[in-house]
Amino acid sequence: MAKRCQLTGTGPQFGHNVSHSNRKTHRRFDPNLQRVTLYSDLLRRNVGLRVTTRALRSVSRLGGLDAFLLRTGDQNLAPEAQRLKRQLKRALAGSSRRAATAS
Repeated sequence: MAKRCQLTGTGPQFGHNVSHSNRKTHRRFDPNLQRVTLYSDLLRRNVGLRVTTRALRSVSRLGGLDAFLLRTGDQNLAPEAQRLKRQLKRALAGSSRRAATAS
């Protein structure tokens, strides 16, 4: 399973362990991924994702999954998140059409 955030696309970074004698050995900094279930108001369903804790803080700060996806540019989203954003836009367009025909 890939160590990549499904919202932001953040993956592992690489660097060195540096000893006291200044020897450098390769190491890998993995993102802090958590498996979470977020509720989408527009889609009316739960969405299970593997998300970094940093992205989870951003989602809660912006007011939920829908607000996060709609405010964030496509270039900053992972492919899974872009797919979700397209579904949200379709649901939003469908609900606005229904509201326009009802009034």
